[in-house]
Amino acid sequence: MNHTFNFMLKSPGEIDRLIAQRIRAIRKRRKISQKRLSEKSGVSLGSVKRFEQSGEISLISLTKIAFALGIQGELESLFEEVPFLSIEEVLNGED
Repeated sequence: MNHTFNFMLKSPGEIDRLIAQRIRAIRKRRKISQKRLSEKSGVSLGSVKRFEQSGEISLISLTKIAFALGIQGELESLFEEVPFLSIEEVLNGED
């Protein structure tokens, strides 16, 4: 199941929920229960449940969940190729 979302048209809360949906789908297709994911990741079961329902989670907990699911490589591309917005930004980035 490949979901493509246009994050440019979403609010921060909507983006968080979409990321949570993706993680939940990966967890389910790998047949890992929320309890088992909690155990493997070291993230509390309450946090795992809250994340899947609301998209709310700390960055460290999201990273731990990614590691537990073996998808930490996906985090590498976050903000990797952010385009410059101006010449000034290009010059600022040269420091």
